[in-house]
Amino acid sequence: MTSPATHNVWRVFSAVPHRMFFLTGAAQLVLVMAWWLVDLTGRYAALHAPIAWTASPPDAHAFLMLFGIFPFFMFGFLMTVYPRWMNGELVERRFYVPASLLMSAGMAVFYPGLLWKGALAVSALLYLVGWGIGLAALRRVYLRAKHPDKRHARITGTMLAFGAAMSAGWYAGIFFNWNFPLTLVKNAGVWLFLLPIFFAVSHRMIPFFSANVIPNYTIVRPDWALMVVPPAALVHLALEMAGCVAWTWIPDLAIAATALYLTRAWRFRASFAQPILAMLHIGFAWLGIAALLFAAQSFAALCGMEILAKAPLHALTIGYFGGMVLAMVTRVTLGHSGRLLVVEKSVWWMFLLFQLTALFRIIGDLPGLPPAARGHSYLCAAALWLLCFTFWATRYLPIYWRPREDGQPG
Repeated sequence: MTSPATHNVWRVFSAVPHRMFFLTGAAQLVLVMAWWLVDLTGRYAALHAPIAWTASPPDAHAFLMLFGIFPFFMFGFLMTVYPRWMNGELVERRFYVPASLLMSAGMAVFYPGLLWKGALAVSALLYLVGWGIGLAALRRVYLRAKHPDKRHARITGTMLAFGAAMSAGWYAGIFFNWNFPLTLVKNAGVWLFLLPIFFAVSHRMIPFFSANVIPNYTIVRPDWALMVVPPAALVHLALEMAGCVAWTWIPDLAIAATALYLTRAWRFRASFAQPILAMLHIGFAWLGIAALLFAAQSFAALCGMEILAKAPLHALTIGYFGGMVLAMVTRVTLGHSGRLLVVEKSVWWMFLLFQLTALFRIIGDLPGLPPAARGHSYLCAAALWLLCFTFWATRYLPIYWRPREDGQPG
């Protein structure tokens, strides 16, 4: 029999979707990199013998980074904003509680699954069923809402469905030793899943948040941007899978031009008046930088040279995806817990330190770097990620099981 105190904590924790999903997502930000650091210290620092995992370290790392962290924040965020975006119904407990618990259990079992394949099968079942329930909940809100503008919900919901299929493809590739699904999933996870969702959310929310802070702010939210970036990402994916990397500069430059235009139009410099807003703008600025790096890499391939390795990829995944999650989740967590939308100086400096994570990982793939320096750069990037998100988690995780400070429900 549960005590009244335990019951009250559960009631608060499960009161709204974002609390449950964000807590697991925040834990994953730490656990995923802790596991990766264990692997790297065996392969690059020789602190212990390399561990024989059931999936190759690059494959497991790719899955965890693409599908083991961000979906928790996506579901928590979208279950909160879908009703607001479309004047729709709130997501019911009977959907978000089991979805969150099953997905969380799936990731908890994933780590033992890296040592025993039977546990990986259990992870797949739990995680994908939970993801399916979450999708059903969002689809229900989408179909019942009467608001005429459903563009952002349409993009995010569709790509989340693709994300579920990609996750299933990764598990299948590991179980049956299929290389093609693993290659496809690792590329599609970036270009067909994460990038369109992150861009749609940025397009919808950054101008909205900026208008509440920057004086005389004109909201710039061009429809054409949504018709450029997600399709360009799909073209990049198709060219890359077809072995035509020398021509990805065409969609890459389209993405770069759009992102750089929006960075300026959304008034990047003015955002520094309030650090919590600047965090969003800095995170988004990485999209333009990453797209330019991809274009430079493609131009080099057109000239018969191979440069930058995975530097553009990590500018996108760490700089844009990681930075935007850190910024957006901080804001949502503060706003939906009845707290002032102001970050402490320590959190602001931690966010700036996090930018070095992307820089170290990019430096590690620059041409001409000695192998030892390359390995140390990888280790520094992983350690910085772990340091920053551990610090962030200690500050924000307790908020998810505590009542709102303003006494409001939720």
